[in-house]
Amino acid sequence: MSNKNSNDHEGVAERGRDDELLTIGEVADIVRVPVATLRYWRHLGTGPRSFRIGRGVRYWHHEVTTWLQSQSDGPTAA
Repeated sequence: MSNKNSNDHEGVAERGRDDELLTIGEVADIVRVPVATLRYWRHLGTGPRSFRIGRGVRYWHHEVTTWLQSQSDGPTAA
């Protein structure tokens, strides 16, 4: 195995220890929006970063909290 691949796997393993995978329902509870809104945001390419595992959509907890923080740092609507 090359160094690049082993480094990639180490990064995933480290993230797995420090982070947790969330389902779309769990993220909806955290963000306090309906699951349908998360699906729509995913369709638009906005919202927290997500990915598919099989037929399910998953989110890294860290990605969700980072996205929420970026939303609170952005310009506010009047």
